[in-house]
Amino acid sequence: MIDSSKFHIVEAGLRCAQGKCIVNSISLKEGEDKFREQATIVKNHGAAVVVMAFDETGQAAGFEDKVRMCQRGYRILVEEVGFNPQDIIFDPNILTVGTGLPEHNNYAVDFIRATREIKRVCPGSKISGGVSNIAFSFRGNEAVRRAFHSAFLHHACLAGMDMGIVNAAQVKEDEYSKLNKELLEFVEDVLLNRCENATERMLEYATTLEPKCKPTAVRKKGTAAAAGGARKAGDSWRELPVEKRIAHSLVKGIDEFVVADTEEARSCGRYPRPLQVIEGPLMDGMNVVGDLFGAGKMFLPQVIKSARVMKRAVAHLIPFIEEEKRLAGGDMSEESNAGVFVIATVKGDVHDIGKNIVAVVLGCNNFKVIDLGVMTPWEKILDTAVEVKAHVIGLSGLITPSLDEMVTVAKKMEERGLKIPLLIGGATTSKMHTAVKVAPAYSGPVVHVLDASRSVPVVQALVDKNLKQRQEFVDEVSEQYAELREEFYAGLEDRKYLTLSQAQAKALKVDWSDPVNKPHRPAVLGTKVFTEYPIGDVLDYIDWNPFFQVWQLRGRYPNRGYPKIFNDPTVGPEAKKLYEEAQTMLKDFVANKRVRLNGIVGFYPASAVGDDVEVYADESCCEVVSKFYGLRQQAEKDGDDEPYMCVSDFIAPKGSGLVDYVGGFACSAGHGLDEVVAGFKAAGDDYSYIMAEALADRLAEAFAEKLHELVRRELWGYAPDEQLSVDDMLKVKYQGIRPAPGYPSQPDHTEKLTMWNLMDIEAQTGITLTESLAMMPAASVSGLYFAGKCSSYFAVGKITQEQLADYALRKKMNGKDAERWLATSLNYEP
Repeated sequence: MIDSSKFHIVEAGLRCAQGKCIVNSISLKEGEDKFREQATIVKNHGAAVVVMAFDETGQAAGFEDKVRMCQRGYRILVEEVGFNPQDIIFDPNILTVGTGLPEHNNYAVDFIRATREIKRVCPGSKISGGVSNIAFSFRGNEAVRRAFHSAFLHHACLAGMDMGIVNAAQVKEDEYSKLNKELLEFVEDVLLNRCENATERMLEYATTLEPKCKPTAVRKKGTAAAAGGARKAGDSWRELPVEKRIAHSLVKGIDEFVVADTEEARSCGRYPRPLQVIEGPLMDGMNVVGDLFGAGKMFLPQVIKSARVMKRAVAHLIPFIEEEKRLAGGDMSEESNAGVFVIATVKGDVHDIGKNIVAVVLGCNNFKVIDLGVMTPWEKILDTAVEVKAHVIGLSGLITPSLDEMVTVAKKMEERGLKIPLLIGGATTSKMHTAVKVAPAYSGPVVHVLDASRSVPVVQALVDKNLKQRQEFVDEVSEQYAELREEFYAGLEDRKYLTLSQAQAKALKVDWSDPVNKPHRPAVLGTKVFTEYPIGDVLDYIDWNPFFQVWQLRGRYPNRGYPKIFNDPTVGPEAKKLYEEAQTMLKDFVANKRVRLNGIVGFYPASAVGDDVEVYADESCCEVVSKFYGLRQQAEKDGDDEPYMCVSDFIAPKGSGLVDYVGGFACSAGHGLDEVVAGFKAAGDDYSYIMAEALADRLAEAFAEKLHELVRRELWGYAPDEQLSVDDMLKVKYQGIRPAPGYPSQPDHTEKLTMWNLMDIEAQTGITLTESLAMMPAASVSGLYFAGKCSSYFAVGKITQEQLADYALRKKMNGKDAERWLATSLNYEP
């Protein structure tokens, strides 16, 4: 945000800032001509703008003035200047209440009413305001002032307020539902102007409070804290009606009593059919879970536990439902649901943690989810969708070839004339790729979702029974994706690239005569296999940050990342609980060898030949047994002396008189995982099987980290004295790199085939490759080893058609096949 009362400073800021800015602010107080002039400058820089509710007569205080001034500004901005309504943010002035002046009593009510009306008459615009103004009269009394902020935000946001200037930490801490109820009553009397003497009563009450206490834990002078919520009552919830007990179990993830409570509900007489127990108290409870998750008041691990409770309750009812069907001759109406959702990991891809989480979360929101598993061909996806009358299809994938497979599914949907909305998700996907590659292939709705929490509102919008609202959502996404496509193709035109020969001439220059760059001979040549490597030996090497990301637990600064996340006031307690439960499962893995760690490393004499690396049978370097092919950076860089890198730059060139070496590895923590997951699935325990998959992924990465340390210190031995902490290893402070085929330094997954053939990885470790070259088991890691001090990680970025052709020729690969495998790395449309 560029914030200044002097517009020439704002204009200078716009010229310097990159990306889309928000200008704070302009208004009509100097008249329409000045307003148009400033608005045009802001629009020409592509910025959004805050418009204050001022005009030539002064500041808008009452409801009518706020609406009139904002509507006037909106008309000029949209109709005359050509502003996108979504780039307009109105500040209708939050003014102080409780001043003792009667004319100020309705200020909060006027703002709230005006917010609702401005959103109606100025469609697309946003509403903002400085929240601290509202309680300026009560500065010095912490509890009262903060309670005013929280209560005002609650009512204003319900009316449509989008953003505001707030103390973010206090807003989270002082959640409206947690405010002391007695304090809240006094505050809202003033805020909502409910009685004439509200201010006097508020002032009198405020004098009884400790000035520094919190609004959620009020302390009267000379007394202990009084919490905003009800007194904790242990297991008193067991005395509630059965419907309330079921809801409590679902929200809290308690499965101890749910079967008994479900049976009580079934036999109490209020629900004549067992299906009515599901559609009644069970779904009522899950609706609460969905609402809390959507509002950010429950976190993903809690939701998955709620799903476990739900499954156990439903499992108890299924025999009764089946018996009822039998007695009715199989003629039973289908259960009600919010919609049918078919989800699958696409053909060739085996990663499914994210998919499983989406399936569970949607199930918690009353969607009937048909999960087709991994490596699912497009025919099965579409046939199933038609058969079950799916309302939405979801595709997931992790590796880059899956992106192309998703385009194939979209094309096949178009060929069949389907109009089912298509949801795209997974670690390798992006909104840009979806807009540029997937959406143009299919005339039905196509939407990218970032994670499980975003999937629920998107799917709900796609199945909205209000056809007008549904179409508005689809049109909005379509317009957004059209803009992204324009941006993408404009970026391709703007970016400049060196020719391949120019890039090669600017390759990384390594002085191979310098002793610091002299290749180190590995202590072991050939391969070394690790079978059933002790799990306990890799536990200290686990990077816990991706684990918490899987569960969508993210601390806020300064509590980002492990272990600081435990200190976060919002997610910390749940993160700690999740971590402790992970430790329990890891102990079971260790004690009972539930999963097995298998791996292999290999080291070979090698030389760089242009952009490729030749691998030799022995150190005579006469017989070439394999070759790794490299891709070189081509996108023009800012500095003339910056190198254009390729992995072959890190190996001594052929003819240098030096024998250099390259290494490779593959490791897995997934052997035995299928049996573990199957056991949890059979028990209806979604939480535990997702936990098991997430931990197996972490163990595989930890195993790779441990192997690399062994390589550096012993097996290759080029850093025998290395003394790094695990934290330093995770920050890549060691010498050497281990880039993986299919990732930024070499984005071609087909290089894995070279590794597998050279090192006989499948036979030695049991790690196989799918047709899309994903590794099985999914919890597997592989890559090459480069040892030199000159080696570093880099991203190839986009390459030109010239390099693609040269690469395909060197690999003796069909050009179209090369384009397919490198689709995301091309700077052109094939």
